[in-house]
Amino acid sequence: MRNPDVPILKDLVLVGGGHAHVAVLRRFGMKPLPGVRITVICREVHTPYSGMLPGMIAGHYGFDDAHIDLGPLCRFAGARLYRDEAVGLDRAAGRVLCAGRPPVRYDLVSLDIGSTPDLGVPGAAAHAIPVKPIGRFLKKWEGLVARVQASAGPFRVAVVGGGAGGVELLLAVRHRLRALLAAQGDELDRLGFALFAGAGGIVPTHPAGARRRLGRILAERGVAVYDAAVTAVAADAVTTDDGTAHPVDAALWVTAAAAAPWLRETGLALDERGFVQVDETLRSLSDPRVFAVGDIAAMVAHPRPKSGVFAVRQGRPLADNLRRAFEGRRLRPFRPQRAFLGIVGTGDRHAVAFRRGWLRDGWSVEGGWVWHWKDRIDRRFMRRFADLPAMAPPSPEAPAVADAAARAMLAEAAMRCGGCGAKVGANLLARTLSELKPVVRDDVLIGLDAPDDAAVIAVPPGKVLVQTVDHFRAILDDPYLFGRIAANHALGDVYAMGAEPQSALAIVTVPYGPEVQVEEQLVQLMSGAARTLEEAGCTLAGGHTGEGAEMALGFAVNGLADPARLMRKSGLRPGDALILTKPLGTGTLFAAEMRGKAKRRWIEAAIASMLRSNREAAAILQAHGATACTDVTGFGLLGHLLEMTKASGVGATLRLDALPVLEGAEETVGQGLLSSLHAANARAESGIANLDAARRHPRYPLLFDPQTAGGLLAGVPAERVEACEEALRRAGSGDARVIGAVRRDEPSVLEIA
Repeated sequence: MRNPDVPILKDLVLVGGGHAHVAVLRRFGMKPLPGVRITVICREVHTPYSGMLPGMIAGHYGFDDAHIDLGPLCRFAGARLYRDEAVGLDRAAGRVLCAGRPPVRYDLVSLDIGSTPDLGVPGAAAHAIPVKPIGRFLKKWEGLVARVQASAGPFRVAVVGGGAGGVELLLAVRHRLRALLAAQGDELDRLGFALFAGAGGIVPTHPAGARRRLGRILAERGVAVYDAAVTAVAADAVTTDDGTAHPVDAALWVTAAAAAPWLRETGLALDERGFVQVDETLRSLSDPRVFAVGDIAAMVAHPRPKSGVFAVRQGRPLADNLRRAFEGRRLRPFRPQRAFLGIVGTGDRHAVAFRRGWLRDGWSVEGGWVWHWKDRIDRRFMRRFADLPAMAPPSPEAPAVADAAARAMLAEAAMRCGGCGAKVGANLLARTLSELKPVVRDDVLIGLDAPDDAAVIAVPPGKVLVQTVDHFRAILDDPYLFGRIAANHALGDVYAMGAEPQSALAIVTVPYGPEVQVEEQLVQLMSGAARTLEEAGCTLAGGHTGEGAEMALGFAVNGLADPARLMRKSGLRPGDALILTKPLGTGTLFAAEMRGKAKRRWIEAAIASMLRSNREAAAILQAHGATACTDVTGFGLLGHLLEMTKASGVGATLRLDALPVLEGAEETVGQGLLSSLHAANARAESGIANLDAARRHPRYPLLFDPQTAGGLLAGVPAERVEACEEALRRAGSGDARVIGAVRRDEPSVLEIA
């Protein structure tokens, strides 16, 4: 766990969440390196374990059994997790180029992005289903399963690629599809399976005994094996090099690995197939700041096949050499194992095991006991990343980075000024602002395009000015996403009143550190905020930036509204239906995430909800006669509803079963993982008439869960509520629900149904 009191002096960026990188994260979590910040850039936040993927396809494992959750692991390591895809390296500037955010700077970068099947065969890219990236394959696999179950008559599945991966995948697919058809009482004989292995036959690099065993098993299970290369793929056939067209309904592609095309633009030394050439220390031959491991790396001195059995062994030496590089020590060479154990599952709970020496044959065995042996090995490996030790207090050690400038910065950190001396430097701010392109409005007379002592905004005749302010510490360690969420949160109050945002002033706090680190954080933070404000048509007109112990961001937002169409908290009327437009649960989920107890997919769903603007929902509510509206934020649903009932002089009935809830939120509140504000919010329960009955409902704690960038709570006339719900769904607010009704009762008295 990183000590927040130690300034960030150096940045380590891990691109990809492969087998070696998850081991690096675990080792840095066990022994942090003070002063070094780790950032993980990964397309998927659950790393699939290749050893268990066929078992998952066969139906023996669930999703969580076969995936490493990067969220808790990164939290354990004190690492930032950026869900994005790397598309390049700017080596001169030391930056990773990303598909969906500003570049991320590094002092050292490690690549563990895996490989993809080579789709160079005509028609393969359009019609085949590549097994990698695994996250995309799993989505297509679900679609294939649905096609098979809905089909009638013969259905033919082909796997192209005769290596161990292709053989194991085909047998797993066969087992699962036959089991599914048997469960629905369908004919199993209508399924046909073919393996296109190429001229070398199946598993050509395996011991002869293993080849014979797997060949026999394929024959026993009626799999047609073709020792021919596929030269073309169509929607309904694959063509082999002898000119034969083989009818197929689905072709899964498990051929030789290919490297990411963007690597050719980096200037790194690559082999003839485009993989990064590394020396014995796992460092690039052409750039000492770049490391590479796993399938994407080509060890020049010790070439090995692209296989997870080698990648899992690279984690420890990589972690050690990254640490040594920061500390200015000599790197240690790594020599991959020459002999290795391989186990190939056969779909059912049976497997073939073999041991192969490098450049020599070996032995093989098979049986049900082999599968159970493999199962124990795989589960033991996965437990290392699921059963993480309790996080220790932050290390008090001084940074160990071997850099004179960094050490000078550390000495300066103890003497930081307050007051205006804590402002961020003018040159740094100028560089940050130069990378932003805020939307420019005619009614913003003076703003960032012509900086002055204050912004000047024109207010059109007949409009009223709506003003609000919000500011809070970072809810997650991704400054770009935090910037987007903080801006969206601040805009919520304006939308809730039926106004249109016009301009915003930012209030920014960034942790102290070297100027390059501060600049990178500011660019990420304000780029995210500027994107959200631009989407809202709101001008970032200025702001204030200063240093502090931790990152925080807020905005003062100005909006314009027609005074006759303002929505207020005081407009609820008996008979109105209560609509909530977003699910609840961000408070408990992020409380769980801070403790390493939340699944990352839960957090990703919560982030997606927080990023969804309330703009269109507010317009729909207004168009359907909403009589009152507020946004649900820090006081929780009950606290904000009580504000509305008190202001309107009415009571309400709330249906807990109808509440929209984020995935995982009921589980985390059930474990007592609550926001620090929850207890204060829970004091509002005195307004509940049937308190004892309400407390017995599992969703009851979510009434007090503080929300960040939460949804809108509105009262809509009962006769228009059905049309309003439908309009919200069509606009993308599929979680919108009628959660209760307004009744004529004592003000602020709630009945929980």
